Amino acid sequence: MIAVRDLTHRFGDAVALDEVTLSIPDGQFCLLVGPNGSGKTTLVRHFNALLEPDSGTVTVDGTDVTADPLAARTAVGMVFQQPRDQLVAATVGADVAFGPENLGLDRDEIDRRVTSALSAVELDGREDAHVDTLSGGEQARVAIAGALAMEPTHLVLDEPFAGLDLRARRSLLARLDSLQAAGTSVVVVTHDLRDLRERADRVVALADGEIVADAPPDDIADLEAHGVDGGC
Repeated sequence: MIAVRDLTHRFGDAVALDEVTLSIPDGQFCLLVGPNGSGKTTLVRHFNALLEPDSGTVTVDGTDVTADPLAARTAVGMVFQQPRDQLVAATVGADVAFGPENLGLDRDEIDRRVTSALSAVELDGREDAHVDTLSGGEQARVAIAGALAMEPTHLVLDEPFAGLDLRARRSLLARLDSLQAAGTSVVVVTHDLRDLRERADRVVALADGEIVADAPPDDIADLEAHGVDGGC
């Protein structure tokens, strides 16, 4: 479980999150929505200690993320809105293998994870391709594959479908379905609920650093008012 308690975060004098409390159980498919500047990305960056709270706490599977950021970053796989920022190697295969290698896994297990993750984003057989030669959409798929290869207990994706073609989008959605079915919690930060609304157990809407709605998608009367395409 990801548990956020009374989380406040400021950038200078600006309050980005204001005493936010939120729990995401294992196996839940949660959509995090809201207009630009509402605090969505700031919130999820606390899940694996990329940001530290000014006050309040964040725990993942019972461990305070500030006290043990390595445990948090192992448990919480994250894909950023700008995928190029998280690519760390010259080739596709080396990049996707980077995380599993740092877990100290044996080569056969690393190779299995890389193959499975690349298949999930329709990049089978592209291990030797140089990341600098890829399109923006392909780089996004490599970043997603890198997170999948970690096989985290919680997966957070910030606008993951931007730049994906229809085939890659469907393949990723199928992998998210299987991950959730296996007990992985999935958190998607999005402005577009197409293909997601029917999968979601819950929609959490933020505005001005506060949670303003938290319910199953069909119980939120006006999703569009929260800065999203309702996906109908």
